[in-house]
Amino acid sequence: MGLYKLRAAAKINLYLEILGHRSDGFHELIMVMQSLDLADRVTVKSHVGSGIYLHCDHPQVPKDHTNLAYRAAALMAQTFPQAAAHHGGVDITIDKKIPIGAGLAGGSADAAATLVGIDLLWQLGLTQQELQDLGAQLGSDIPFCISGGTALATGRGEQLDTLHGLTGLYAVLGKYNSLSVSTPWAYQTYRAQFGETYLDLATMGADRRAAIHSGPMMGAIAHQDSAKIGQLLHNDLEKVVLPAHPAVTELKTAMSQAGGLGTLMSGSGPTVFTLTQTQSEAEAIAQQVKAHLPDPDLGLWVTQFAPIGVQLMPA
Repeated sequence: MGLYKLRAAAKINLYLEILGHRSDGFHELIMVMQSLDLADRVTVKSHVGSGIYLHCDHPQVPKDHTNLAYRAAALMAQTFPQAAAHHGGVDITIDKKIPIGAGLAGGSADAAATLVGIDLLWQLGLTQQELQDLGAQLGSDIPFCISGGTALATGRGEQLDTLHGLTGLYAVLGKYNSLSVSTPWAYQTYRAQFGETYLDLATMGADRRAAIHSGPMMGAIAHQDSAKIGQLLHNDLEKVVLPAHPAVTELKTAMSQAGGLGTLMSGSGPTVFTLTQTQSEAEAIAQQVKAHLPDPDLGLWVTQFAPIGVQLMPA
């Protein structure tokens, strides 16, 4: 078959703690990641001749090697040159639904779908772990975006432990469309301001990871205690992003005051989300926030938690 259509799910962080600075230049993290029903559609098909051809309906999405999906295709061609020579070029089309520059891993999700799509297209028969190992070469979020669901992520985010899925919850997402936050800036600023609090990873990192494994957030997820999960939402990067971006602070305040189980900035931002038990509650919160902040630049989305990252769709 010469064409595969895939859903590439967005993700949010229910928990993000920075433990310290790693020798490879990345930060050592503990995160709880959650896939959302909000998803891009990625079509991967054969192309006559050779090369990588990327198309996207969003004008701000790059179509060259700076796009993670393009780099995912290039990595597959480099890793499996015989398959690439046999099957020819790859055509990738992205129908963009996940807002860009939002801290929702849209680019990583597209790359994850591209890896899965080319594996199917070239009939490589790779395991999920093999695909995740390839994805980790490109970006820390890509391994999770392949498997999705609910997971505890450690290391720089690529070491995953699957958790009991939280598919019954909904989320309201809010983001100013013209606002984006640089992830490297967020981590560099955090290091400059809070580096003295970093753990000695060699002696204390394992203890902190063990404490999280047996801690209240893991217990709340295991027992599907959505109210407790809402109370335990945490993101260290709020300490640097919110002071630098008053609009994000104002948005978080408005969303928190509108109700729900809990409100948090996702990843390095600037997207803020509120968790709810039902879709109707989520929609009511979105309407209340829209009335309180009637800025045409503010985008609001209502979505449900999803049990999977990349999903094959009917062709």
